[in-house]
Amino acid sequence: MEARAVSRHLRISPTKVRLVADLIRGKRVDAALMILDFVPKKAARLMTKTLKSVIANADSRERVDVDKLYVRRITVDGGATLKRFLPRAHGRATPLRKRTSHITIVVDERNHKGA
Repeated sequence: MEARAVSRHLRISPTKVRLVADLIRGKRVDAALMILDFVPKKAARLMTKTLKSVIANADSRERVDVDKLYVRRITVDGGATLKRFLPRAHGRATPLRKRTSHITIVVDERNHKGA
């Protein structure tokens, strides 16, 4: 049994989101939510929404015990890049790349008690 949730086109760069994703990879979902509550980053807030969504998906579709769920896989991929220009001196322009992210979280049920 595994459930997944995807958040797409989030206006934050993938490198910033991967810093937070590394904190919760492989953890139980209740511990992961607690960790994300105390991380002072925008990515933590976005990842909390995705994690709560995947927990709801697992509970409604598969009818599993939520206390046994853990974060099996979490991937952060780059989305579409918004291309903008910043005016500079002497009539020049500097390109700006506003990156977006796609977060995919997969949870699974852990059968044994020890982990």
